[in-house]
Amino acid sequence: MNKSPELKRTLSLGHVILFGLSFMAPITVFTTYGIAIGSTHGMIPTAYIISLGVMLLTAYSYGKMVKEFPTTGSAYAYVQKGINPSMGFLVGWVILLDYLLSPMISALLFGIFINAYLPMIPMPVCIIGFILIITVINILGIKFATNVSSVLLAFQILFIVTFCIFSIKGLIDGKGTGDLLSITPFFDANVEFSSILSIVPLLCFSFLGFDAVTTLAEETKDPKRTLPRAIYLITFIGGILFVASTYFAQSIYPNFASFNDPESAAVDILIYAGGNFLNAFFLSVTITAAISSAVASGGSGSRVLFAMGRENILPSRIFGYLSPKYRTPVFNIFIIALIALSALFLDLNTAAAFINYGALFAFTFVNLSVMVHFVGRKKQRTFKDILFYFIIPLFGASITALFWSKLDIHSMVLGSLWLLIGFSYLVYLTKFFRQKPPELDFDESQIDMSV
Repeated sequence: MNKSPELKRTLSLGHVILFGLSFMAPITVFTTYGIAIGSTHGMIPTAYIISLGVMLLTAYSYGKMVKEFPTTGSAYAYVQKGINPSMGFLVGWVILLDYLLSPMISALLFGIFINAYLPMIPMPVCIIGFILIITVINILGIKFATNVSSVLLAFQILFIVTFCIFSIKGLIDGKGTGDLLSITPFFDANVEFSSILSIVPLLCFSFLGFDAVTTLAEETKDPKRTLPRAIYLITFIGGILFVASTYFAQSIYPNFASFNDPESAAVDILIYAGGNFLNAFFLSVTITAAISSAVASGGSGSRVLFAMGRENILPSRIFGYLSPKYRTPVFNIFIIALIALSALFLDLNTAAAFINYGALFAFTFVNLSVMVHFVGRKKQRTFKDILFYFIIPLFGASITALFWSKLDIHSMVLGSLWLLIGFSYLVYLTKFFRQKPPELDFDESQIDMSV
């Protein structure tokens, strides 16, 4: 294992929470609103509450595993140590889809928005400039990257608060339902529960970000205490922002059937609630959200690659290298930048298909790793242990596996193809499973958990 230089512990609880929320990009609640409100027939806040409950089950499992193995690598490390090294490699390989392609999606969205409003700037120039910015930010260090993302995240939260204020003022003035407090967005006897559940898998992806912070385990002060708290807080804060935003959106603009295009429904709502000012604010914040999310996802992906490189699962001279000056995996950051350049020719649907497959696959196995590690390997089998280390993770694994099985054929084909490539590489790495793949050499006594 390469021990010089090492990742540096500089992040506090606040830094980690802001990093996770930056990855999550709360502003995206408005981009999915039109589709979600139609599927739920006006009960989207309830759908978000259900999604929050579902994601808390998996957040619970991440919290348990990061306490056991406070090391970079996230799902890759947890499944490797919780179940076995081969399965850990496959989960790490698949979750890379999430971390490696998220910056590409952000780059493409950035290019689309900038080119739409400044058509004199070619989209390739927008995309390349965007990638250069996030690459430099990530190279300069995790604390610098987190600080930049935090500033940009503040604009998202400011926008959501501003939208809620405009909505409250509008409701008081008689716009929309005219009621500040209404139960209708949460419960409507005419809406079937199955309609609400049908959109939950899509809304669950809004919460991605709580899992990414576990890749910062070796750069966080007191990770065994800090990271579980951050995981839960990120999930809860995201849930509150999503529920509040959709509640006021539904209240101020209750006639969701009047949207001409569900994908641009947010524009209709924002103009109605706050005019051109609120709409312009939204467009500018969407652009900054792309930057903060790409910085967070790129930072996470580079650290998963680093964990694999440090163990020689991937070539260590490249993937296991850290910059002596910045303490960042610079080669991995460059690799992610090159992958992000695929925004020049790939489309959003293809990238989203990969990400959906990778996230649900990893979530399922992290839940399973809690069961195998604590109940199986550590033999913690009291009634309380069975509840906390078997039943709760079993619910989490079952739900995420169900969502995974319900992905569209496009997602399943592309994701399974990537999994097959990873499996083929694993066969080569283990010489047809005649030897074990390199395994994380985790010695907690050798890791400084403080500063």
